[in-house]
Amino acid sequence: MFDTLSDRLSGIFTKLRGKGRLTDADIDATAREIRMALLEADVALPVVKGFIANVKERARGAEVSQALNPAQMIVKIVNEELIKVLGGEGRRLQFAKQSPTVIMLAGLQGSGKTTLAGKLARWLKAQGHQPLLVAADLQRPNAVGQLQVLGGRAGVEVYAPEPGNGTGDPVQVARASIEHARRAARDIVIVDTAGRLGIDTEMMRQAADIRDAVNPDEVIFVIDAMVGQDAVRTAEAFRDGVGITGVVLSKLDGDARGGAALSVREVTGQPILFASTGEKLEDFDVFHPDRMASRILGMGDVLTLIEQAEQAFDSDQKEKMTAKLMGGEQFTLEDFLDQLIAVRRMGPIANVLAMMPGMGQMKDQLAELDDKHFDRVTAIIRSMTPAERTNPKIINGSRRARIAGGSGVTVMDVNQLLNRFTDAQKMMKQMGGMMGLPGGGRRKATKSPKNKRKGTKGGNRPRTGAGAGMPGGFPGGMPQLPPGLDPNDLAGGQGLPPGFKLPKIDFNKLGKGGDNGPR
Repeated sequence: MFDTLSDRLSGIFTKLRGKGRLTDADIDATAREIRMALLEADVALPVVKGFIANVKERARGAEVSQALNPAQMIVKIVNEELIKVLGGEGRRLQFAKQSPTVIMLAGLQGSGKTTLAGKLARWLKAQGHQPLLVAADLQRPNAVGQLQVLGGRAGVEVYAPEPGNGTGDPVQVARASIEHARRAARDIVIVDTAGRLGIDTEMMRQAADIRDAVNPDEVIFVIDAMVGQDAVRTAEAFRDGVGITGVVLSKLDGDARGGAALSVREVTGQPILFASTGEKLEDFDVFHPDRMASRILGMGDVLTLIEQAEQAFDSDQKEKMTAKLMGGEQFTLEDFLDQLIAVRRMGPIANVLAMMPGMGQMKDQLAELDDKHFDRVTAIIRSMTPAERTNPKIINGSRRARIAGGSGVTVMDVNQLLNRFTDAQKMMKQMGGMMGLPGGGRRKATKSPKNKRKGTKGGNRPRTGAGAGMPGGFPGGMPQLPPGLDPNDLAGGQGLPPGFKLPKIDFNKLGKGGDNGPR
C-alpha cells in the first residue's frame, strides 16, 4: 500500500546524500517534495501542513546544522514525525476490572468488520482469553452465517440467537449476550454491528442504542484503508455520533495510496489499535507506529520479523536444534525440512524478506519469488528414506533417480538440492565454531601453517553463487538475496560473530516461471 510513497521518499533522501551542509534552499526544496509525495498519497491536507511545518522547524535547528551527516538527520526527523502522526506509542486494549470486557465494532458495510471480529477473537484467544462473538448484524444477508463460519475456524463460540437477514432486534441480541457471557464464563464479548453503504440517521441511532445497551469498554471503528479520505470523514462522523475509543485499519495489503492510514490518527484523535494485512485470520496484529514508519521509509521491520519467527518455530523445535548444535551433531535434511515448514508458516516468503532492512530496493525481484519452489523442495526431501535424510552421502545415482521420480522433478534438481545442502552444513559448522560451539574451532586448530596460508587466498571462504545457502540457519534451497546485495550492509553486519562474512548470492532460481530451479 505504501510502495509509491516509499519510492518517492527514498528518491528525495537520495538527492540529499553527499551534501556536507544543507542550506535553507535545500530544506525548502526537500520539504516541498515531501509535501507533494504525501498529498499524492492522499494524506489529509491539515495533517500534511502540520507534518511539513514540524519537519522544516527541526531541519533548521542545531541538530541538523551541527550534524556530520545532515541527510541522515533529515531521515531521522522525518521518521520521528511520521511516528507522531501515526500515534506515537501504540495503545493496547483497555480491559474491564470485572469481566466481561465488551468490545463493540462499528463501521461502514464492506469495511471488513465481520472478518475482523473473527481475527480479533482468534488473536485474543491466543493471548489466553475466552472471547465470545456476538452476531448483532441482522441487516446484511448471511452476516450471521459468515460470523459463525469465522468463529468455527477461530475456535470461538458465536452467540447468534437470531437468523438475521433483516429479522430480529440487534439491540436485544447485544443486551442478552452479556448475560450469556457471564453464564458461559467468557471474559471478552465482541459485538459485530451492522453497517450501511453510507452514513445515515438510522445507522447511527442503532449503533448508539447498542452502545447504551452493552456499555462497551472499547468502541472500535473499522476503517477500510483503501477508501481514502472518505474513510477519515466517516470516522469523524462515528466519533461525533457514537463515540469511538480506537481504530482498526483493514485491507492494508491493498494497492491503494494509503493516505487514510496516515491521516486517521491525527484527524480523529483516537489511536490505531490493530492492523489487518490479509484475508486469513492470522493476517492481523497489533499496530506499532514506529514499525509502520520504518516500513514506509524502507528501513524494514525486523522486530515484527522476529516475532513471526518466534511464533512459527515452536520452543521444542528451537531447543532440539540448539542441543544438536551444542552437541556437535550433524545438521540433517530432516532438520532442514522442519525449518522449511516453519518458514512456510510465516507466510509468503516475499513478505518475510520485505521486512529485512534494505529490501525495499529489491521490490521487483521479490515480486518474482515463487513459493512453489519450497513445495518442490519439500517433495524431494519427503521422497527420501529416513536413512537418506540422516546421511545424504549414501544417496547414489540410482537413489537420486528414484527420488526424482517420486517427487516429480529431474535428477538435476535433486543434485542441486543436495549440493546446496552440503554448503549449508559447512556454513552451520562454521557458525558453530565461531560462536564457541563444537566443530569448526577445533578443526581450525589442527591445520598446518601451509593450509592457513592457502586459506587466506580464498580456500576457506564460504562458497558463493547458486550453490550457496542463506545464513543463520536458512540452508540451501531457501530464498537467496538479489545479485550484488551484501547482507552485511543491510544492518551493518551487526549481530554476527566476529569475522563471519555472509556470502553474496542471488535467487534467480526462485523466480516465477523460471526454468533453472527445481520443477
